[in-house]
Amino acid sequence: MQPLFLPVSAPKHEHPGNAVRHAYTVSHALLDSTLNRFPGRRMNPLVRSFHHKATGTWTHVVVDPSTQRAAIIDAALDFDLPSGRVGTESAQRVLEYVATTELAIDWILETHAHADHLSAAAWLKRQLAEGRAAPAIGIGHAITGVQKTFKRMLNLDDQFVADGRQFDALLLDGEAICIGDLEGRVIATPGHTPDSISYRFGDAVFVGDTLFAPQAGTARCDFPGASAAALYHSIQRLYSLPDATRVFLAHDYPADAQEPVSQTTIGAEKSANIHVRAETTEPEFVALRTQRDATLSVPKLLWPALQVNIRGGRLPSRETGNQAYLKIPLDSEGFET
Repeated sequence: MQPLFLPVSAPKHEHPGNAVRHAYTVSHALLDSTLNRFPGRRMNPLVRSFHHKATGTWTHVVVDPSTQRAAIIDAALDFDLPSGRVGTESAQRVLEYVATTELAIDWILETHAHADHLSAAAWLKRQLAEGRAAPAIGIGHAITGVQKTFKRMLNLDDQFVADGRQFDALLLDGEAICIGDLEGRVIATPGHTPDSISYRFGDAVFVGDTLFAPQAGTARCDFPGASAAALYHSIQRLYSLPDATRVFLAHDYPADAQEPVSQTTIGAEKSANIHVRAETTEPEFVALRTQRDATLSVPKLLWPALQVNIRGGRLPSRETGNQAYLKIPLDSEGFET
């Protein structure tokens, strides 16, 4: 495919160079048993959610009430495709909340490399590092495979290194992750994308695009490396959590005159999710998901989002005239110039 270059106007972003931290992994069965063994002994987080209307994205601020330390999950930049303008108004709302509630941010977490919005992780990290220790940007360890895939598809040069160095932590299934005194766990939930993970803190789980609200079902599985069968098994892991577990969503796309939904419960998903209830079999789900995916168009921000998000929320390096550019591969087979 031939790349089309799109100029991007934005404040100067920092570039890759942070060390990557790796951790241990455990079996799914052992992890799930450990997560569910002592539900009464875990503290529960306070959660404040912000909806990014332009992309339907939910950003969650997860707070340990005993220490006022917090994490930010799935933060979004503003991006206008026709003009190439990148803005921070929505991310600024999150910063204002952090400041007015006097929170200390330990983590900026991604549930995966999103294809429908540009991550605000790097911009938030830079703002939050002023005069204090910088929070760490974390994502699932399988991001390296996603980076390699899109480096090839976008024909990126060797200046972009697909080894995860753009993030501070590559998180593994079962890894403990702490916010103040609040200890959580990473749950690998591949399917929508191979790098998808969920975060569980106390009675709350942040599922990315693994599940939508019950009336919206589940996310598509037609991206490179995606798998409807893998998504089904990831959902079964989530369905093994207690029914009262709060489920915080990464997206909701309400109909006109309806309010967006930021959270539901495992019990509600199991009983009412239009794609996968507790009794739904794997063949039933895979058939439904595959049939639906065949009808979906490419996300509007797919190429801009992925170029920024595989870089941890940073723009591509600036070129002549201090200008950054995004690339769009052209489907031009059979077209002669």
